[in-house]
Amino acid sequence: MMMLVAAAAFVAGPALADLVKVDNQQSFVQLVNGKTLTRPFVKLNVKPDGQIEGRGARWDVEGTWSWRDGYFCRDLFWGGDALGYNCQEVQASSDGRIKFTSDRGAGDSAMFRLR
Repeated sequence: MMMLVAAAAFVAGPALADLVKVDNQQSFVQLVNGKTLTRPFVKLNVKPDGQIEGRGARWDVEGTWSWRDGYFCRDLFWGGDALGYNCQEVQASSDGRIKFTSDRGAGDSAMFRLR
């Protein structure tokens, strides 16, 4: 059993290793422009003009974003409720994954697929 757990950890480890920090707005826009960020029950469009729109579960998601000091800073509303302003570290991989980590990389994170 221990061997199976160790093997699973080895297989899962390198897949996350290919995430690379996105450190400028131009690179970020190239990643998300024309794509939908998806995860279970969530579909978002982050537009080059600073708008965010989509659905999370059964509710609309809308907001604005800007790029500040190497971070994606957003002010978001979900179903009309304010989720607040937060600057997030962004990491992306060559296989179409993008990860946002709140509080400038020190908080919770969410992984999306770019479709």
